[in-house]
Amino acid sequence: QLFASVSLGSLGLLRLFGVSWSWSLAAGLGVYLGTSSWKYFYIAARTAKRDLNGLYVLLRVKLALWRHMRCGSTIPSIFAQTVKLHPNKPALIYEATGETWTFTQLDQLCNSVAQWARGQGWVSGDVVAIFMESRPLQVALWLGLAKVGVESALINFNLRRDSLLHCIGVSGSRGIVFGAELADAMLEVSSSLAESMVRFCTGELSAEQLARLGAQPLDPILASASKLPPPPCLLPKGFSDRLFYIYTSGTTGLPKAAIVVHSRYYRIAAFGYYAFRMRHDDIIYDCLPLYHSAGNIMGVGQCLINGLTVVVKKKFSASRFWEDCIKYNCTVVQYIGEICRYLLSQPVRPSEKGHRVRLALGNGLRPSVWEAFTERFGVAQIGEFYGATECNCSIANMDGKVGACGFNSRILPNVYPIRLVKVDEETMELVRNSQGLCVPCRPGEPGLLVGRINQQDPLRRFDGYASQDATRKKIAHNVFKKNDSAYLSGDVLVMDELGYMYFRDRGGDTFRWRGENVSTTEVEGTLSGLLGQTDVAVYGVAVPGVEGKAGMAAIADTMGSFDCTAFFREVQRVLPPYARPVFLRISPHVDTTGTFKIQKIRLQREGYDPRLTTDQIYFLNARAGRYEAVDEELYNAIVEGRMSL
Repeated sequence: QLFASVSLGSLGLLRLFGVSWSWSLAAGLGVYLGTSSWKYFYIAARTAKRDLNGLYVLLRVKLALWRHMRCGSTIPSIFAQTVKLHPNKPALIYEATGETWTFTQLDQLCNSVAQWARGQGWVSGDVVAIFMESRPLQVALWLGLAKVGVESALINFNLRRDSLLHCIGVSGSRGIVFGAELADAMLEVSSSLAESMVRFCTGELSAEQLARLGAQPLDPILASASKLPPPPCLLPKGFSDRLFYIYTSGTTGLPKAAIVVHSRYYRIAAFGYYAFRMRHDDIIYDCLPLYHSAGNIMGVGQCLINGLTVVVKKKFSASRFWEDCIKYNCTVVQYIGEICRYLLSQPVRPSEKGHRVRLALGNGLRPSVWEAFTERFGVAQIGEFYGATECNCSIANMDGKVGACGFNSRILPNVYPIRLVKVDEETMELVRNSQGLCVPCRPGEPGLLVGRINQQDPLRRFDGYASQDATRKKIAHNVFKKNDSAYLSGDVLVMDELGYMYFRDRGGDTFRWRGENVSTTEVEGTLSGLLGQTDVAVYGVAVPGVEGKAGMAAIADTMGSFDCTAFFREVQRVLPPYARPVFLRISPHVDTTGTFKIQKIRLQREGYDPRLTTDQIYFLNARAGRYEAVDEELYNAIVEGRMSL
């Protein structure tokens, strides 16, 4: 392997000096011959160009991170430099109203937010929750708060009741800003919030409603606040300090508050920019929610850090997608796998070929949808990537390999220390060898993606969650070597012989549906509470032709008194749409282990096929607004794609 590495190194050096690929490969072969198997050379020849490009991107981001670390930069200070470069260029456009904020105007709005925050007595390290549907003001709020060192907790606007209270609580927020459109959700939890928590509302709300919520109107306050930069913080933040919290649904139940430090925000945005060859004159169409890292970092980050214009869409619309792209001259769009499928299901429109979009950026795109999407809509490049908000093992598909979510070099694997390691797929426990170390997977073997932790390296650090207990659960020791530590992604991937990686199942107690991570333990707890603490098992089941996994709940009904109509009414009240079970399985009892853990393996294997069980299966017909019994005819309609989910 050493000689192969030297061979690749010589090849790379020759290419840097402008030598042609044929001569470079010949020189590499000269160093290589006689040192290893021809298979190794075959892999090097096939992947050298890709790996060198990846190395270039990695070094470019690493150097920029080191420079910002040395200068004590923060996202607000980097944004200030962007404002100087592009003072009058459109920064953010709000599609719902057509309003445009130039970089100067966005900066002034951020300054008004910072001045208001100082007036509230908030200081560096305090936390304020932001709970609203996507709009440019959301960016101005967290960025303005960051100017005075205040950290934002970006709350998923779909959350209600217990989940909402939990997210506000774990962040330790001293105040909350909510959108008027979420006043009803706030009213449901208002009496449970601490009296000391100050509340501000943005948008139109009557004086009576504001009084019921104990909230003040924020818009007039910001309109009259000073637009001048705030004075420096007494306790200034650094590049490794906290910027905000993004909530991730993990394997421990309720959403976890993932810590996003300034360097992590920069790293994610910079990787996206360089890996997918974005340009300063690109215009991004961002229809993803701004409480997620994809929309707020990978998307909006290109505006704040690289000076791109970003069009913020309040809510994704398949019928308006391409018209919006034409209207705003967009060249880059963001997606999750489901978005591309929704677009393909739309009738053919002239606008779908009249756009200037050359890059679609996102994750979760199936191979079948991938090729159909690029061919029908004429999008030249797919920028598929993998990486949770908090992870240190992000990967990117830089060369358009269909179906791959990224790669790691087979020739120089230690340049980027991530690895697929063997796990027991039923328990997700790490498999270890006789030395107590994890067992790396061979090409073609599915394994858990892990990344070596180094807290001194912005690329390798793991900042964890607001909960120390949740943070500890995501760290394993003795993974690559004795006494090291590594981040456990919770996701099973598989790597081919060239180093391309492909997403498999989401491990642990989580599955992905409608672009959201659904925590099975959280949904189980909610449903069990609705049903008098009866046994409930929640799991994801695959539906042919549909991204992610649909939620299915197996419910113990010992008395035979389960009422579908009443159950659906209650589920609508307590769970967001993406977390509501698409399928139900009503059974006299639910299997448990000797330690009273619910057994899901058999349930998942049998799925919603009525032929495999005598239990009653129900399907949520969203259009009819009710659960319907699944017989063979309905089952066939679902698996053949004739029944809309």
